[in-house]
Amino acid sequence: MSVYRPKNRIQLLGWLVLILSLIHATSFAQNKATWIWYPGDFEIWLSNQMQNRRTERATFFPPFWRMDNPYVLVDFHKVFDLKEPEDVNIYTEGQYNVKLDGKMLEGYPKTIHVPAGKHKINLKVYAQDRVPAIYVQGKIIVSDSTWLVTNEDKEWIDETGKASDQSGTTWLQAGSWNFESPVQRPSQFRLATTPRQAVSRAVKGKGFLVDFGKETFGFIKLHGLEGEGIVSLYYGESEEEALSTESCETLDRVQVNSKQSIDSTLNLSKAFRYVYVEPSAQTKIDSISMLYEYLPLETKGSFRSSDEELNRIWDVGKYTMELTTREFFIDGIKRDRWIWSGDAYQSYLMNYYLFFDSPSVKRTTLALRGKEPVSSHINTIMDYTFYWFLGIYDYYLYTGDKTFIQLVYPRMQSLMGFCLSRRNKEGFMEGMAGDWVFIDWAENLSKKGALSFEQLLFCRSLETMALCADLLGNEDASKYRDEAKRLKSKIFSQYWDADKNAFVHSSIDGKASDHVTRYTNMFAIFFDYLTEEQKEGVKTNVLLNQSVPKITTPYMRFYELEALCAMGEQTYVLQEMKNYWGGMLRLGATSFWEEYNPDKQGAEHYAMYGRPFGKSLCHAWGASPIYLLGKYYLGVKPTAPGYASFLIEPNLGGLDWMEGKVPTPSGHIELYCSKKEIKVKADAGNGILRVRSKVMPYGKGIKAVEKSKGLYEIEILSNTDYIINYQMLSH
Repeated sequence: MSVYRPKNRIQLLGWLVLILSLIHATSFAQNKATWIWYPGDFEIWLSNQMQNRRTERATFFPPFWRMDNPYVLVDFHKVFDLKEPEDVNIYTEGQYNVKLDGKMLEGYPKTIHVPAGKHKINLKVYAQDRVPAIYVQGKIIVSDSTWLVTNEDKEWIDETGKASDQSGTTWLQAGSWNFESPVQRPSQFRLATTPRQAVSRAVKGKGFLVDFGKETFGFIKLHGLEGEGIVSLYYGESEEEALSTESCETLDRVQVNSKQSIDSTLNLSKAFRYVYVEPSAQTKIDSISMLYEYLPLETKGSFRSSDEELNRIWDVGKYTMELTTREFFIDGIKRDRWIWSGDAYQSYLMNYYLFFDSPSVKRTTLALRGKEPVSSHINTIMDYTFYWFLGIYDYYLYTGDKTFIQLVYPRMQSLMGFCLSRRNKEGFMEGMAGDWVFIDWAENLSKKGALSFEQLLFCRSLETMALCADLLGNEDASKYRDEAKRLKSKIFSQYWDADKNAFVHSSIDGKASDHVTRYTNMFAIFFDYLTEEQKEGVKTNVLLNQSVPKITTPYMRFYELEALCAMGEQTYVLQEMKNYWGGMLRLGATSFWEEYNPDKQGAEHYAMYGRPFGKSLCHAWGASPIYLLGKYYLGVKPTAPGYASFLIEPNLGGLDWMEGKVPTPSGHIELYCSKKEIKVKADAGNGILRVRSKVMPYGKGIKAVEKSKGLYEIEILSNTDYIINYQMLSH
């Protein structure tokens, strides 16, 4: 081993300076300040900003559910034990006071001196136009998520001047994100932008049509504006929409009053591929460009295979997720630009196989939940409330983040209390006044009575409550577990039809219907609520049965194909993905749509909600192949929270080869799989590789254990490269 030896005093001095700077940098990194606030309040404030930007033909179009506000007065505190005195800088969003060891300091101090020893620092901040927040920076004293906060300190002083001994205040750990500079104020948050140019321009009628080459999102920049009058801009996800000046969903009318040629950037971002620009007779405009607006995220997951069409499906799914992952996971970038729980739930799952961005999941979860008291279902939709619970179940499994569960659990309790209070006399969830029972966009789908699908989601939500209560040592765990057990038994008793080997759709006034739909049956498979015999029956009698009404939205196709993958039908699902998502690509899609029906023709594909261009051509739920390919083809999934343990069960599904990376909290799991060779490496955790082979798999440093005929398991340790030789046995 070689040892570095400085050759002279100058090198020695430089070496010592480097060592000291590294020590200082390390020390500073350990005491890094960040802006903090009442947990969930910044998310609520930011969601209000974003969701109220929607317009429809230049008309303000806000959400139709209750919108909450952050608490306007928040108390922050933490106790520090200093070995040395230090000066501490204070920055706030709002009016504030500062107390040191219970004594209020004069005025609005920007810097305070804290002596050596044990001290408590309090800041109380008031703001109505933004989220009350603080940034505190000393050497040891810094603001971070370990500070405690409350929206009501419940302090009082008796007639003698003595402060109360017991205030009954509930203190929570502060919320934070990535605002790590005093000038990077939360209220000034904006998404990133970068310039982009159009790829073509063509004269059309009284104006010109600009094509940016693919679906995109951002701010239009107008160049060479001159004259007096109006310049109209008509946006389209399709050329037909942009040219339909009477029916396009979004537009801008820009007032021009300039004798000189000027440039102008519009102040509201839009979704489009095409823009038709029509100046009035007294105005002129040279050209337009755009500022593409996006959330900077690292793409951590990947997928490639021997099928180029499938690779393109993955790429377009990735781009669809990039467009719809913004301040939050939203549904569509043209319509609605709102946070819908059902859409977000699917985005979470795709995120775990693409970005693995936990902050986006947490922001969206908190924004959807809002404030107390609970007065309606999330987004007013019963099933969307249940998806909110399911999202928390999955979040803990993929990330192992117990801290977030501690934060959100009280909000889970009150929301579940709301659900439990709205059961019918049979103990089932049934739509009541103010409830929207959605399930899916489908013709002739009955929403009457107590639907089996809602009960299944409700049962899983109760199981999520029990899981989180157990994790936190909460005594309510057994209550939720018993509720889930009773409900599951009632679901099978009321809805399972042994003759049909399937769940029926609904129960009205306690009487089960004989109508079978796909929804409950396919969810029951990947919830693992069925025996192997029941699963096979559902697969044959429902999922592969063409007489059962088909699903036409990517939203529910996602779950249908997941159920089939869970049953080992990857070969069938691969062809379905190529037919369905490949069908959109063959029609020129550059992002995936809200709905696709191959029987439609031409501009019929763009119609929805009774409007010729009402359909979203960039919808988050259209990106589901990312999840399916990661979990059921590469076959990677956690078996313990945070990938402490994991399973890799690759399934080529008719491909010659595939390779990819699945992100985890501590790195990646990399996989290459052909019909004769598998290569695996995991950065952290220990897992099991499960393969089907005609022969005993072999390779350096591996030991294959045969679990059943042709099915082998191999232990995978972290930071170890494995090359396994085998002969693929068809699933």
